[in-house]
Amino acid sequence: MKKENSVTRRSFLKTSAVAGAVGVIGTSSAGILTSCATGGKKDAIVPLKEPGTYYIPELPDLAADGKELKAGVVGCGGRGSGAAMNFLNAANGVTIVALGDVFEDRVNGLADRLKKDKNIDIPADKRFVGLDAYKQVIDSGIDVLIDCTPPFFRAEHFKYAVEKGKHSFLEKPICVDAAGYRTLVAAAKQAQAKKLSVVTGTQRHHERKYVEGYKQVMNGLIGEITGGAVYWNQSMLWYRDRQPQWNDFEFMVRDWVNWKWLSGDHIVEQHVHNIDVFTWFSGLKPVKAVGFGSRHRRVTGDQYDNFSVDFTMENGIHLHSMCRQIDGCANNVSEFIQGTKGSWTSNGHVIKDLQGNVLWQYDSEAEKAEFKQIDPYTLEHVNLINSIRKNTPIEQASETAVSNMGAIMGRESAYTGQEVTWDAMTAAQLDYTPADMNIGKMNMSGFTVPVPGSGK
Repeated sequence: MKKENSVTRRSFLKTSAVAGAVGVIGTSSAGILTSCATGGKKDAIVPLKEPGTYYIPELPDLAADGKELKAGVVGCGGRGSGAAMNFLNAANGVTIVALGDVFEDRVNGLADRLKKDKNIDIPADKRFVGLDAYKQVIDSGIDVLIDCTPPFFRAEHFKYAVEKGKHSFLEKPICVDAAGYRTLVAAAKQAQAKKLSVVTGTQRHHERKYVEGYKQVMNGLIGEITGGAVYWNQSMLWYRDRQPQWNDFEFMVRDWVNWKWLSGDHIVEQHVHNIDVFTWFSGLKPVKAVGFGSRHRRVTGDQYDNFSVDFTMENGIHLHSMCRQIDGCANNVSEFIQGTKGSWTSNGHVIKDLQGNVLWQYDSEAEKAEFKQIDPYTLEHVNLINSIRKNTPIEQASETAVSNMGAIMGRESAYTGQEVTWDAMTAAQLDYTPADMNIGKMNMSGFTVPVPGSGK
């Protein structure tokens, strides 16, 4: 099996063709950079972190062979079905033995796909339906939980999985409120103590171009990080029209991505990816957020259409966060990080010096020539399975909890119009659980669009 670090820097580092702009001498983490833009002066690159002090995943095409692993899927909709296939494509000797969802048609739909695409039979007594289906799946003899429910449910599911000693793949986000955050963090500590592996759905951590960019930033190529901007601006996401036969609960759960108690709003559900890149690269948590947002064209639910947040990080630098889901507007899904010597951006996965000269660029064509598997959604399962089989547990929930809480801070600042701090939010009594949550009729009067400055 080829080790990730055997992917040569020659394959992944593209030096600029700009005449005299840059030279990279050596391939060690403390390589020497010579730039004519600084008058030919040679500046030693000072690493932000020394190699070996930060985590770099192994990303081969396929996980190493080893003991058979049995997984159970909770949340059998589109993402759950996709994650099931990603898990099965990530290694030999893995299978899925149990399914759970609040809706029977979702369970049967994934069971049919598993039979058709992978010749895996899920017997009737391993198909579980209802709000407690996750417990039945976890108790059915699985090794790995694949949890892809609406985000609201994940913290409690993870807590139970850890109590039962199961490894976990948790789709992001992993919580939607302060109560869920505390549940999640406590469970993550228990997972570490039990040496369980936990991978979250922040797939950029398993995307080779992001990983290689991260290594270059850690190597010191852009200098000390001084700030950044992250974006997820796209057209309107999907929604479900309410059907006559659906009760209140079924309507909201089938339309979950538009309801703040279920999804956390799109700054948490989707934009957490981009916020996470900055917290990952910088190693910093946000200590303060001031934001605003609004609702203009959303069709269902009680969420906003857009957010803009100014985060103050714990060392005083600022991150600007922007996300929008509105048709007919300028789109941008990317991250930008500024340093004292240059900048990194995921637009082209390129590093430039302060004069705009290209110092490094990821070579996607070289990756395609070197590897067969380039899908990060599959590679995150490769990493999970390898960590289990090699008995080198990884626990990513704690790291994802930082970016997840940052997104919650930005959302709550926009909803209220107030400045929100890390300390206040992590200790807050904020709990999005509906007072009368059940699989049936619910009091819909409480699901209203927030009005900043109203005190509500």
